[in-house]
Amino acid sequence: MESLGTFLKSRRDRVTPDEIGLRTLGNGRRVPGLRREELAQLAGVSAGYYTRLEQGQAETASEQVLDALARALQLDATETVHLHNLARHSATPRLAEPPAEEPHKRVLALLESLGEATPAIVLGRRGDVLAWNRSGHALLAEHIAFETPDDPERRPSIPRMFFLDPVTRDLYSNWHTLARAHVAYLRLTAGRYPTDARLAGLIGELTMRSDDFSALWANRDVADCTTGTMHIQHTTVGAVSVDYQVWLQPDSPDHRLEVYTPNDASSADALQVLTHQSQSQSQGQSQTLGRD
Repeated sequence: MESLGTFLKSRRDRVTPDEIGLRTLGNGRRVPGLRREELAQLAGVSAGYYTRLEQGQAETASEQVLDALARALQLDATETVHLHNLARHSATPRLAEPPAEEPHKRVLALLESLGEATPAIVLGRRGDVLAWNRSGHALLAEHIAFETPDDPERRPSIPRMFFLDPVTRDLYSNWHTLARAHVAYLRLTAGRYPTDARLAGLIGELTMRSDDFSALWANRDVADCTTGTMHIQHTTVGAVSVDYQVWLQPDSPDHRLEVYTPNDASSADALQVLTHQSQSQSQGQSQTLGRD
């Protein structure tokens, strides 16, 4: 996972004295960004205390100190939240096996209310697909059985699909942009849930099996990805451009309802074709079950 010290150092390395108007003497700098003592001075803490904080030797850090460090490091709101999350779990956490995630009934009701005209999926904290409508399935994962989210042990994992499934990788024309977003959100989640053994296992697996994931994870970017654009080269309907937006659920804040809307007329037509196909498949399966 990640420690407070490693995150602080990664942010410190990215801020140069020139960016914040800090005067320096000479050219003999050995660090890419700020020195520890420079950051400590900007945050109003002693250099010794900041050094202990970065090295994991300080027991606690107050919210005021963390906010001062965030301002000095020019962190955005999401990075600041991540900083506080890491500080709350500064000691090495003991991993625990979490229970299987179950989407709240209100989330499922909202998904059902969208019908099939709007593709949508429900994601868990680790990016597992907890539910989807048929058009959402057809848009993003038609090569996977529709029923797989019903079984917690077989649920599709969007991060695994992105980095380990060649079909999914070929689906997105802007794969690199979306991959960075997935990794940045996964790091934010890791700060929130440092004891989640399944999350740690997922990160370890992707680090070992995907050079792309390993390189992006090493960047230590953090983001709460709630909106964006997907450029899809779909095997059935061709080029599709959609915006995604995430609806957060107060009753289950770890679960995200992700909805996809077309960006242009041709994409809207393509989604209509997928919707018609998914409805026909659903009706055909219902008739088969009725005969059985």
